[in-house]
Amino acid sequence: MSGHSKWAQIKRKKAVLDQKRGKVFTKLIREITVATRLGGGDQDSNSRLRQAVFAAKAANMPAENVKKAIQRGTGELPGVTYEEALFEGYGPGGVAIMIFVTTDNRNRTVADLRHLMAKYGGNLGEQGCVSWVFYKGGFITVDKDGVDEASLLEAVMREGGDDVEETDDVFEITSSPENLNSIRDELQRRGFVVKSAELAMIPTNTVRVEGNDARMLLSLMDELEDHDDVQSVSSNFDVEDALMVEER
Repeated sequence: MSGHSKWAQIKRKKAVLDQKRGKVFTKLIREITVATRLGGGDQDSNSRLRQAVFAAKAANMPAENVKKAIQRGTGELPGVTYEEALFEGYGPGGVAIMIFVTTDNRNRTVADLRHLMAKYGGNLGEQGCVSWVFYKGGFITVDKDGVDEASLLEAVMREGGDDVEETDDVFEITSSPENLNSIRDELQRRGFVVKSAELAMIPTNTVRVEGNDARMLLSLMDELEDHDDVQSVSSNFDVEDALMVEER
């Protein structure tokens, strides 16, 4: 899962800046609104909404913002109607890229994505062209400070987790989608600091990208993530660690 893991590391480093710019709140509000519209406003019966609210709390979004986003989803407050869409394509070095969006103007979003992909030597493809490279799984990160890895592993496996990997700043946990919430809840109950918990598209294989292709790819991923309509981006790239810390 190197591709997802490395991009997750980059996104964590960007999180503080993104939050200052309001990017995080904008995307979370859209996700809460869409999740509510599709599954209702009860978090107990709507696991997607529950997950979105957890992410909002982790990003320190004010409770009033969360409430209003839910009310827009239920129709209690007026708001924009968004549609969800998935786009697939190839980036520099032939890596697979999946782009999940929520948009109120599909034609505008498609044009923007085509422009960004072409700008960095990539291209959008047909539906299904790269989705076979990925599987949907739960992805949880836990703060490493003061954590006993054996205790963490025991808790994760007890709730049906698949794997625990250590990075520089967090433990990364993968699971089936069905076990994501129970693992997160168990970790919080035991006092572990859960920094994020999300459903993610995790690659089954990776493509090594080097040199200028790698720099172009990372710039493309940055710009895709920064687009207001893009909720998340998944890729199967593998790049050297030194490139990940370069100022882009």
